Amino acid sequence: MHRPVSPCPDLRDEAGTIAGRPRIGKVRPGAVLAEGRRAARGLARLALALVFPPTCAGCGGATMDAGALCPACWSSLRLIAPPLCPRYGTPFAVDFGGPPLLSPRAISEPPVFARARAVALYDAVARRLVHRLKYEDRHDLAGAMARMMAASGAELLAEADCVVPVPLHRWRLWRRRFNQAALLARPIAQTAGLPFEPGLLARAKATRSQVGLSRAARAENLQGAFTVPRSARPRLQGRHVLLVDDVTTTGATANAAARALLRGGAARVDLLTFALVAEPLG
Repeated sequence: MHRPVSPCPDLRDEAGTIAGRPRIGKVRPGAVLAEGRRAARGLARLALALVFPPTCAGCGGATMDAGALCPACWSSLRLIAPPLCPRYGTPFAVDFGGPPLLSPRAISEPPVFARARAVALYDAVARRLVHRLKYEDRHDLAGAMARMMAASGAELLAEADCVVPVPLHRWRLWRRRFNQAALLARPIAQTAGLPFEPGLLARAKATRSQVGLSRAARAENLQGAFTVPRSARPRLQGRHVLLVDDVTTTGATANAAARALLRGGAARVDLLTFALVAEPLG
């Protein structure tokens, strides 16, 4: 007696492929090219590292990663941490406990900007980093410095609507070829997912260098130095602006820039810099 022959079992899975056999997708030429470019970039970076080994951004000694600091420079960097003045960001030498305390200067000379934060005190290592970025065309340092600034200014970034660099006058920008504040502000904005808005603030007049000027002379030198372009005012209305610069010395530049932004329609201006010229209070 012949048994009925059962139909061959369907070995295909839900995707229509034969069970037990790996699926072979179509290879897209674009994906192959992209992978090839990534591999080429990796080989180029490796070759460059062999010819020009990465060095410490502070002292020039050997490091594992480009733009990083060696252990000696890192330990010498005077990082700013709480407790600190909520207005100027100046650190206190002693933790008195309780709510944040205003510094004597914040009480007697409240700044135009709402809050300021910085990564480190403007000491030997921080000064070298800023000078290399600003005067030695070490643009490669901007990324590492910006990451440190984003960490120190996380509270400010969380409440900001946009990031604005302190602008240079067009003649100084032409001589220097770049704006160090913009080099720092752009990656900070990218890290935080915020709009980078260099066009919201302009340098209205050329001012002499602030180096060597007293606090009063700096303020006088910067009167009327900044303006919000008429075409940019609609974009500024009611926004919380994070103003970015490399160093806070007396706060005169930040005050003048913040005043112009507030007059132009900003709701609030906070300040974030890499270094702060100050000593711990207390």
